[in-house]
Amino acid sequence: MEFKNSYLQGVYETVQRRNAGEPEFLQAVREVLESFEPVLEKRPELEKTGIIDRIVEPERMITFRVSWVDDSGKVQVNRGYRVQFNSAIGPYKGGLRLHPSVNASVIKFLGFEQVFKNSLTGLPMGGAKGGSDFDPKGKSDGEVMRFCQSFMTELYRHIGPDTDVPAGDIGVGAREIGYLFGQYKRITNQFVGVLTGKGLTYGGSLARKEATGFGLCYFTQEMLAEMKQDSFAGKTVVISGSGNVAIYACQKATQLGAKVVAMSDSNGFIYDEKGIDLAVVQEIKEVRRGRIKEYLDAVPTATYTQGCRGIWGIKCDIALPCATQNELDGDDAGKLIANGVMAVAEGANMPSTPEAVAKFQKAGVLFGPAKAANAGGVATSGLEMSQNSMRYSWSFDEVDEKLRHIMVGIFHNAYDASKEFGDAGNLVMGANIAGFLKVADAMQWQGVAY
Repeated sequence: MEFKNSYLQGVYETVQRRNAGEPEFLQAVREVLESFEPVLEKRPELEKTGIIDRIVEPERMITFRVSWVDDSGKVQVNRGYRVQFNSAIGPYKGGLRLHPSVNASVIKFLGFEQVFKNSLTGLPMGGAKGGSDFDPKGKSDGEVMRFCQSFMTELYRHIGPDTDVPAGDIGVGAREIGYLFGQYKRITNQFVGVLTGKGLTYGGSLARKEATGFGLCYFTQEMLAEMKQDSFAGKTVVISGSGNVAIYACQKATQLGAKVVAMSDSNGFIYDEKGIDLAVVQEIKEVRRGRIKEYLDAVPTATYTQGCRGIWGIKCDIALPCATQNELDGDDAGKLIANGVMAVAEGANMPSTPEAVAKFQKAGVLFGPAKAANAGGVATSGLEMSQNSMRYSWSFDEVDEKLRHIMVGIFHNAYDASKEFGDAGNLVMGANIAGFLKVADAMQWQGVAY
């Protein structure tokens, strides 16, 4: 498929040439560029100043070796990454992911998406992402600590509270953030807000672990209210995943009157017709770090199915994919549509394939793209940065209300942009454009050398 606009076609061909063999990054860039055709009609100066040529190229890509010693005394070697994609509106901001699937393509796709997501929050944060192909699963606390210390020994020279502020992501929770922060403090002799997602005793923010899941539901609730005059109340919900995002999306959806009937992990999914008992899931995942199939030990009336893809065959009104990228494909979208789904909102980063998104849009299903719908995590990270700068902490309710206000604003920014640029209700296009224009204007003001 070629772009109608020859300039965008040329930009994408250059990206393809420079990033051959990086499918996740190319998918993310194409999806964003497809939204820019109506923008260039209204803003032709963006071509002259090369804004789009620049925004698809990271300002800096750092790759490094991470050597650490396991519990048996053997040296292990992993690869570390940090892509500092764009700092036009603020210091770089984005998570660190520890997972065997991490590679340059995944990190660049995540960093690119982060630019627009951070812009949509309204907070002064640029876009970045990082991580390693290290797998914390099955590792002892000592092994995770030694890895994190080695990782930070290289990363520390590239980050700082006014330069680049990493956060958590898949595989990076409170334990990992603590080890990373301790090593940064040890090396630099500075106690500064260089990482977010910290523990409450050393600069963390209340509501941070709940933020992405809560924010996803706040966005979805506003989308339902504005576009369908409806709400979560009385709806059946399916949520993929069982990490932080999925757990707290389940909690908030339930508080808003819905019944969540399914959750998953990388091995399979559970279905509980009566509604997921979240306390059981939290005990398994947050306390024991176990597998989702253990849910049946506490709730024997539920069912477990091996393999996580089948979760989208469960009948539901609202689907919240919260596991990983490209987990929901065209066939899955067809099943959801056939079963009467009315809304899909992405809690993970790019969990729906382009084919799935196209099917949802064609069928008139409300669709909340990740860069808008799951921005609650980074929004609350931005609030943590503000609290660190003030040497002050807000209450849970204060942070939660600020988060809700930000997520409602994100929906309306995306929805308003979709109307302004001729495709009302297309929140994929609207989010891309709304996030882009703020960054583009900042880049123009800062000059071509930038």
